[in-house]
Amino acid sequence: MSEKNETTSSANWPKIYPHAEVDQATVEAFRKLLPVYSISCILSDVQERAGVMHSQIKLLDRKTKFAGPALTVKLYPGDLVDCLHALAAAQPGDVIVVDAAGETETSIWGGLMASLCKHKGVAGAVVDGSIRDTDEIRDIEFPIASRSAVPRSTHSPYSQRLDTLEINVPITCGGVLVNPGDIVVADEIGVVVVPKEKAPEVLRKAQAQAEQEEKTRARIREGKTVDELLAEFGRL
Repeated sequence: MSEKNETTSSANWPKIYPHAEVDQATVEAFRKLLPVYSISCILSDVQERAGVMHSQIKLLDRKTKFAGPALTVKLYPGDLVDCLHALAAAQPGDVIVVDAAGETETSIWGGLMASLCKHKGVAGAVVDGSIRDTDEIRDIEFPIASRSAVPRSTHSPYSQRLDTLEINVPITCGGVLVNPGDIVVADEIGVVVVPKEKAPEVLRKAQAQAEQEEKTRARIREGKTVDELLAEFGRL
């Protein structure tokens, strides 16, 4: 665990750890794969089905695919708060990934938070929990995936507390371990996490599979049979 920096309250909350080091070239290469058909499926395949978040976590707007390094946020069951400190810690291009304990009846993210993130250049967000103001978020085209949407907010507007959280720590989101700096990719099918240390290898495999699938589509248009396709490519 990295050493805690000085950005803590007198009660040692929030606990904000240093931002993960990010290889921007690798991140950009993953972003270049976003136009590929079913990129989440390809990443699942090349990771041998690992890294796939729970199917309930879906993009609010299917058109807003995204990819980027994870800035992780840990909230606490029964004491969920607004995660505005994550905004202060985030860097342009980050994906804010929130472990909200899968709580579907309390929203921890709304339209104003989405607007602030978009203004700062945050690439997107994933919430293992609930969001609200979905009409506003959709209108400003901020990319976000969540487990649910509900009108009820956290207690923060009433208690004025924003600080019971940890930032840039290992979390679980959608049943997947997410470490700071891991690559998070979302499309209309689902959300997939690529461990930071495996990102270059996964990227190479994903690029190769995407290219092979395009060649397969071309062969299908030429009228090739299943047997011919399997003989050439080994899989469909």
